Amino acid sequence: MNNTLKLIIAIAVSELAGIIGSVFTTPSIAGWYAGIVKPALNPPSWVFGPVWTTLFVLMGIAAFLVWKKGLDRKDVKIALGIFLGQLVLNTLWSIIFFGLHSPGGALIEIVFLWLGILATIIAFAKISKPAAWLLVPYILWVSFAMYLNYTIWMLN
Repeated sequence: MNNTLKLIIAIAVSELAGIIGSVFTTPSIAGWYAGIVKPALNPPSWVFGPVWTTLFVLMGIAAFLVWKKGLDRKDVKIALGIFLGQLVLNTLWSIIFFGLHSPGGALIEIVFLWLGILATIIAFAKISKPAAWLLVPYILWVSFAMYLNYTIWMLN
């Protein structure tokens, strides 16, 4: 498989996680989410879509940079497995927070997501430093999301 196709697949898989999450997020924005108390630092709802779309592209590029090193390498397989695991956790957060309307449950889950991202960064750094750096905005945003999740849980 050529690198262009690998890049397209890696970005598509990452964006798919966002698309699945949005299935649970979008219906709750105007109703449940609009009605809960949010912290002062909570961005307007329209900010989240572009930010997450960009982050999923960066995740896909990072995964591609690792994947192109070769699936014959054990460290690459492990790193991509960790990456896919955190993508599942990312989607699961949307299901818990928006789908189940459970900020408390999502707060517990986001800790595991954050740890999964950190594990991915560490695993990717051993294979491709640029891949690891591409995930830094992601972990920073999820750190902010964790703060928002916590304050929403406390306020509601």
